[in-house]
Amino acid sequence: MAEEWKFDVPVAGTKTLPPDPRYMEALTSQGYGFEAAIADLVDNSIDAGAKDVVVHFLRDDDRLVSLLIIDDGGGMTDEELDVAMTVGGRRNYRAGSLGMFGTGLKSASLSHAAAVTVVSRTRTSRPSGRRWVMERAKTGFQCDIVEPGYAQTLIDRYHGNPITWQGTVIRWDGVKDFPRNGGPEQTERYLSRTINALGMHLGLQLHRYLARGDFNITIAVEDIATGTVVMDFGVLPLDPFGYPVTGDPEYPRVFSAELPSVGAVKLNAHIWPPRSSLPEFRAIGSLQNTQGFYLYRNDRLVQAGGWNNFRQPEQQLVLARVAVELPEQTGDTFRLTVKKDGVEVSPEFIAALDRAVDDTGLSFPEYLSAADRRYRDARRRAGIERKPVIPPGEGIAPAVREAISEELPYLIGEDPITVRWQVLDGDTFFDIDREERTILLNLRYRSAILAGRRGSLDDIPIIKSLLYLMLNEVFQRERSGVRERDNLALWQSILVAAARAEQGRQDDGE
Repeated sequence: MAEEWKFDVPVAGTKTLPPDPRYMEALTSQGYGFEAAIADLVDNSIDAGAKDVVVHFLRDDDRLVSLLIIDDGGGMTDEELDVAMTVGGRRNYRAGSLGMFGTGLKSASLSHAAAVTVVSRTRTSRPSGRRWVMERAKTGFQCDIVEPGYAQTLIDRYHGNPITWQGTVIRWDGVKDFPRNGGPEQTERYLSRTINALGMHLGLQLHRYLARGDFNITIAVEDIATGTVVMDFGVLPLDPFGYPVTGDPEYPRVFSAELPSVGAVKLNAHIWPPRSSLPEFRAIGSLQNTQGFYLYRNDRLVQAGGWNNFRQPEQQLVLARVAVELPEQTGDTFRLTVKKDGVEVSPEFIAALDRAVDDTGLSFPEYLSAADRRYRDARRRAGIERKPVIPPGEGIAPAVREAISEELPYLIGEDPITVRWQVLDGDTFFDIDREERTILLNLRYRSAILAGRRGSLDDIPIIKSLLYLMLNEVFQRERSGVRERDNLALWQSILVAAARAEQGRQDDGE
């Protein structure tokens, strides 16, 4: 007979097992995106009472050398700095704090940099600093003490912008994403792309703070050889509920989901106006992904869109967005990721959504039906019945495919049109493969069209989109008539001439 089952595992004592130093590598391999890492550091600035935060890229001529995040918050004493730089360092988070786990500063920084230096000063203490160098940290948790004179120099460098009496400087060196040997054009492209994405991310995640008027984030680029600030702009709030006129006069409405574990959770349900071109609607991601729940913790957005397994995203629900304020004590009902870029919810919350009602008795599922109807009504009222098209496929950028799906109905059961590069005979710019449903672009013209940029599966989206629109009806027919063949020859001739002209400009060094 089997031994009686023990519901508690018997133990024979305890043993302390400190982490291996290689734990640092695991800590910095959590998939932190660049923008999420910076946002995590800005959260710390907010917790420190900062009113101004500067994200500062430093370049030496064409080479990017360091990235700094500077704030005018309350700063840290020597002892507090030790706690902040300790992995999992325990400090008392006050009510309303954005910090949670005690790992963000280290894991966010060392995910993207070979070394992170933190220098800080309070009103009553001298500047002090600590530095983690990844290569040494992962072999023995050895944290450098910054030379006091340099700590003072770094604080003085940012005196008045934004540091006044107190503040903190975080310095990243050996940033992994910085271009290495690409010259000025690659550096400019990197800065333009990165700063735009960072501004959008911070503007969205911290839009409530930025909208208050007493908190600012600035992104700047300085050439250290000349001391010239070559770029300097403020981050603007990007409110995912910032429509001027509601898409449905009955909304927004506040629904209440009753959860035994945490109490009532409020669901502020909105319906966006159809076909909005505002960046608050269009610029924060694919509309399939930005419908759904926007979860806030202490006014900080920790999830932007998604239905959390309540339902699948659907085209007819792209106007539906729901603001959810997480309770102070979330228990196991809402589990935030360390990166603050998503929330796992319990089945209890999912079940409560079907029962959620507003103060008139209207149910949450009825709200979803209203958002669905508003989307369908807008499509019908457009007044022009557009002809169905073969859907776009691989090789056409996802954002373009989404725009096409919003604007045009698809032919049912048709394989999509794909676009790819291939070596073609002669000087033709493109060819079509009806059987494979593919537009082929001549590889010989690719470098000229890209003008030195790196190619990818979804490159040259404008040209590919125009060819898709031009050739869609061609693919819908089994063979081409005289007029269609003449059009194909016309397009071919003009596109070849344009590609040769581009090659000529590059040969002339323009």
